[in-house]
Amino acid sequence: MNKVVASAAAAVADIPDGASIAVGGFGLSGIPHNLIDALLAGGATNLVTVSNNCGVDGWGLGRLLDHKRIRRTTGSYVGENKEFERQYLSGELELELVPQGTLAERLRAGGGGIPACYTPAGVGTQVADGGLPWRYAADGSVAVLSPPKPTRTFGGREYVLEEGIVCDFALVRASIGDTAGNLIFHKATRNFNPLCAMAGRITIAEVEKLVEPGQIDPEIVHTPGIFVQRVVEVGTGGKRIERSTIRKRPG
Repeated sequence: MNKVVASAAAAVADIPDGASIAVGGFGLSGIPHNLIDALLAGGATNLVTVSNNCGVDGWGLGRLLDHKRIRRTTGSYVGENKEFERQYLSGELELELVPQGTLAERLRAGGGGIPACYTPAGVGTQVADGGLPWRYAADGSVAVLSPPKPTRTFGGREYVLEEGIVCDFALVRASIGDTAGNLIFHKATRNFNPLCAMAGRITIAEVEKLVEPGQIDPEIVHTPGIFVQRVVEVGTGGKRIERSTIRKRPG
C-alpha cells in the first residue's frame, strides 16, 4: 500500500478544530516541524496536544502557541517557552504536567490498546492525590485542578493508575521511511517519535529520505508501517538547535 502524500499541507489538511494530536520529538530533536508549520498554515485551532514539551518561542509547537491555536497540552517539560508560561499563568492554556516516564508509558499503553497502566511515579504527591493546577483563571486563582487517581498496592508497594493516551492524529519525523510507512529514526531523534506514532488513530510521518518497500532491512525498522497512515518526504533542511553550548575558540 502506497501511503505517500504529495505535501505536508495535503497530509494535515483534514485535521479539524479541536483535534487531539500526539507530536514526536524531544526539545527540538526530531520534531515534525514541516507538519507543524503546515498545520499552522491550515488554520486549525482549539487543538489538544500531547508532546514531551511544547517547542520553544517561535519554533516547533511554539509556533502554534504563538498564534493561540492550542487549548490544552499534556507534557513533561515546559521550561524553554516564555509564551507558554504567559498563556498558562494567565488562564489561556490548560496544562497537564506528567512525569516523563509516565508520559512515555501512557503513550505506549494507548498505542498498544491497553486502557491504563500502574506506575509508582507520583505516589504520595499531587500527581496521584490531585490538586495540580491544570488551568488558572485570569485573576490568578486556580480554575481547574487535577483530579485524584486510583491507587493500588502490589507486593507491598503502592502504585497509581494512569490512563493510556490515544489521540485523533499523531505527527512524527523520521530519518528514513518507505512508501508503506515503515520508519527509521536516527539516534536521539528516536525519542518520543515511535511512541507518538503508536498513539495516533491517524499517524502522519514526515521523512527526510523516502525509499521503496524492501529497501529497509526489517531488522532495523523502529516503527512498523501498520502504525502509519500517511508519509511525506521533506528532505533534511530547516532543522534548528535548541541551545548552543559550544565555547568559542580562543583567539
